[in-house]
Amino acid sequence: MRLWAWLGAIALAITVMFGYAATHRSAMMMLIASLNKPHIAPNRPVVWDEGPRTLPTGDRPPNIIVILADDMGYNDITFNGGGVAGGKVPTPNIDSIGREGVAFTRGYDGNATCAPSRASIMTGRYATRFGFEFTPAPVAFEKMVGTEHEQDDFVLPQFFADRVKDMPPGTTKGAGATNLLAVPPSEIMIAKLLKTGGYHTLHFGKWHLGAAPGTRPEQRGFDESLGFMAGGSMYLPEHDNDVENSKQPWDPIDKFLWPNLTYQVQFNGSPMFAPKGYMTDYLTEEAVKSIHANRNRPFFMYFAPNAIHTPLQAKKEDYDALPQIKDHRLRVYGAMARNLDRNVGRILKSLKDEGLDQNTVVIFTSDNGGPGYIGLPDINKPYRGWKMTFFEGGIHSPYFIRWPGKIAPNSHFDYPVGHIDIFPTAAAAAGIPLPADRAIDGVNLLPYLSGQARGRPHQTLFWRSGAYKVVLDGDWKLQSSEAQHKVWLFDLATDPTERHERSATEPERVRNMLALIKAQDGVSAKPLWPSLIRGPEFVDQPGGVSQKKGAEYIMWDN
Repeated sequence: MRLWAWLGAIALAITVMFGYAATHRSAMMMLIASLNKPHIAPNRPVVWDEGPRTLPTGDRPPNIIVILADDMGYNDITFNGGGVAGGKVPTPNIDSIGREGVAFTRGYDGNATCAPSRASIMTGRYATRFGFEFTPAPVAFEKMVGTEHEQDDFVLPQFFADRVKDMPPGTTKGAGATNLLAVPPSEIMIAKLLKTGGYHTLHFGKWHLGAAPGTRPEQRGFDESLGFMAGGSMYLPEHDNDVENSKQPWDPIDKFLWPNLTYQVQFNGSPMFAPKGYMTDYLTEEAVKSIHANRNRPFFMYFAPNAIHTPLQAKKEDYDALPQIKDHRLRVYGAMARNLDRNVGRILKSLKDEGLDQNTVVIFTSDNGGPGYIGLPDINKPYRGWKMTFFEGGIHSPYFIRWPGKIAPNSHFDYPVGHIDIFPTAAAAAGIPLPADRAIDGVNLLPYLSGQARGRPHQTLFWRSGAYKVVLDGDWKLQSSEAQHKVWLFDLATDPTERHERSATEPERVRNMLALIKAQDGVSAKPLWPSLIRGPEFVDQPGGVSQKKGAEYIMWDN
């Protein structure tokens, strides 16, 4: 009898355990994540390779700095007449790049999510040309995002469990599995190209383009790399005395990030160690040191902090400076934007202090639009849509280039340009020819900015994420969601905020533009790995708001 009692107790315990796991998935994930986190050593000094002690004689090609914000919305800077919380968070330093150079009024991201967009910046090519179509993510993350939903939701996400078997070997389990999802080594990245012209190349912050052997930044042309290989990082430990946190209880992405992200960096592939202070401050401090070390030789810097991507963590100094913002989440977000702007200012000031500002090309943009899942409705105004959608809010970002003496200050360029143009434009500024053995989708923008060339740099631009595909042809933009058997057609010349859908009255144009998409598919590669999730992203409502019948949404593959 005692044996049966014990067996019954064990069975009950197992039932309770599985029941708890099913209803408290986030808590269980936090426990599992805490047991699997890597060892992180204490902070240690970084010693930057020192260039010449004296300035060489003769002409010197310009330094080139690409500053890539993470998930920054079009309305997150005051340059565009808005800013966080209705302009309560000025961004004078970021704005100054646009004022002192050219602002692209129709600057487009490479993709509506981070990694493919970054791949297009690094290569000057559509990421779909080499199969880097989806953002690398752990299978556990995909499963969580593809299965969790609110009780009243009527459009549910899907997790394609049957596709896991088709993932590349070694990419489904283990702490380093996602590192194998990488830009192929055959792709030539901008740092490698610029090194052929004598540039010293530097990477700071987020990589997210692979960390398997042969795919890390220091193996893709960067002489020195300080940052993190994954798609995100903590800005400070969650319970640090100097941090103000905001969590979004409705968001499965947020639920995954808090227990799983670490607070760490690596230098040139070193073991992980802790940064010093708030992540964006730390990366900037080291970037300033590297500018000093390279003051007497041409350098290329890719400065890619994770700001202002989730998790939403602000430095208390910045949070306390915004008491006029009453909403806690918005105040944390605004404080992060404030901090990023101040650090951009530190980089610009260091160029001036070193006497380099007149001979440095500075490019500023964001990898994609602001995300709806943080629950802030105004971050992409006046545009509709969010990160993960190809509506303007997801791919139309701040995009500036400053080059004193070469690009007229306070200038605007009104034709569409893209992230793919950074690679050939930087190469032209450096006087380095483009690779001749492959298609480069980007265009050198300098002749258009000097007046030597006129008209459109691009007649067409393309985006694709699985069954969700888009073409911009002239001013007409067609979105096709094959999973929904639905298209949206907009004339951006007369309707830049995509309010008046025109497919019913323009059937011939729809057919022609679908043919353009099909032709582009024909020169694109098969994705390097399958999409594991397909989920709804509502176009006009942020996260934390109940799904509304009849509301517009797209289905996003990743």
